[in-house]
Amino acid sequence: MTSPGISDADLLAYMRGHKLAVVSTVDALGRPQGALVGVGIADDFSITFDTVDASRKHANLLADPRTAVTFSGPGERTLQFEGMASAVSTTDPAGAVWREAYYAAWPDGRERLAWEGLVYWRIEPRWLRFSDYDAGPLIMEKVFEGAE
Repeated sequence: MTSPGISDADLLAYMRGHKLAVVSTVDALGRPQGALVGVGIADDFSITFDTVDASRKHANLLADPRTAVTFSGPGERTLQFEGMASAVSTTDPAGAVWREAYYAAWPDGRERLAWEGLVYWRIEPRWLRFSDYDAGPLIMEKVFEGAE
């Protein structure tokens, strides 16, 4: 679906206007868990974030890569995002595009490479919905290739 006035460039600008988003995962018992994380956004809408291998979200994503992400504000704007997560190497050149998207938002991310247990995750988009109730209501959905 498309909506007047909302282009892919607009959606990327909205996402990139947020350095923080809530990433939701599911634990081994099926319980939802959410965490506020720093995010970087690639041109293909993929979301990259870093964490440590001792975190709940890391363990959850290893077991079940399905995830949801929420961006909020300003006002009554929100973007809901669903996708599949995969680990990104901290050193392999094949992961550079995802790391660089993260570093564009978080230049100090390179300094965290020294942290013990640091890992990167990329969330490949499957579906998103942008809502702007300040504009009354403006809702746009986008389904990505590979969505089930």
